[in-house]
Amino acid sequence: MLKLSSYDGNPFIGVYCVANESYALAPLDAPEALIDDITEGLGVEVLRASLASSSILGTLVAMNSHGAITSGMVALSEIRPLRTKMTVKRIKDRLNACGNNILVNDNAALVNPDLERTAVKQIKDALGVEVVQGMVAGHKTVGSVCVATNKGVLCHPSTSKAEMEMLRSLFKVPVAIGTLNYGAPVVGACMIANSKGAAVGFRSTPIELGRVEDALNI
Repeated sequence: MLKLSSYDGNPFIGVYCVANESYALAPLDAPEALIDDITEGLGVEVLRASLASSSILGTLVAMNSHGAITSGMVALSEIRPLRTKMTVKRIKDRLNACGNNILVNDNAALVNPDLERTAVKQIKDALGVEVVQGMVAGHKTVGSVCVATNKGVLCHPSTSKAEMEMLRSLFKVPVAIGTLNYGAPVVGACMIANSKGAAVGFRSTPIELGRVEDALNI
């Protein structure tokens, strides 16, 4: 199912929320309408949280069915409640905006090429997948310019054919390009998704929504 939504009027919901096949994380002050959209659209249980005393959970967390990894700035007291539901680990790297720097599904992860080797190993251990370092469309923050599920990848409109083939081979799903929120190329910041559905920024056009449905097989 595909739901149009916002975080208190902000259509870049991927900055604030993140999901896997079973759970989604949303800020403590997320509107009930957003919680309902995520619950219905993705078929998940929504867990409210604050991480690093912040509401930008989508920026700070990457997750798949195997676990989640988040910023080293996050306090243990903040992730302790989440650990009753899933494995959560903290990254030790100066590039700790995990949601921006990691693109992941249950098959693989593509990560910022500037991450240190020890951080790459932490990501591999936390998410339980092969990890490759690389860029998409000239961007190192691959998690902000792409969305990956177990059914497909939607990526930045400037992604090359060679990059699309790399993503298809790595994630083992079809790959397509698109925009959201009326032309924004940072599709990862505009939505959250899993294999069951998606919640997308409300400014997205019917053509953009159609591309999401096709790319992610929703």
